[in-house]
Amino acid sequence: MLKIEALLGNNDVMAISEALKKVEIGGLTVGKVRGRGKKPPPEIHASKGSAIFQPQFSQKYVIELVIPESKEEQVINIIKEKASMGKIFISPVLRSVDIATGEEGEGVI
Repeated sequence: MLKIEALLGNNDVMAISEALKKVEIGGLTVGKVRGRGKKPPPEIHASKGSAIFQPQFSQKYVIELVIPESKEEQVINIIKEKASMGKIFISPVLRSVDIATGEEGEGVI
């Protein structure tokens, strides 16, 4: 199993979610976070345009999902096609446990 974490600079969440449903990836976690990358966030003009503020962080979106290794390339390609900017991180999942049933392994996802 693999954990996929996609950090998105723009809100492409719904397009990615709908495309993942079509390949039978149902469960995912979505969050709105603040962060910074290599490029600084856009300047904000405050106080009727007389003051310029450069924020340290900008809004970003994160999608997390756990998938079988067999779907890795398919999921990565969907995210790359549907997202306009961002990063994808892939990590191995050593163990998964369903709290309610006690089931373990890929059956949990």
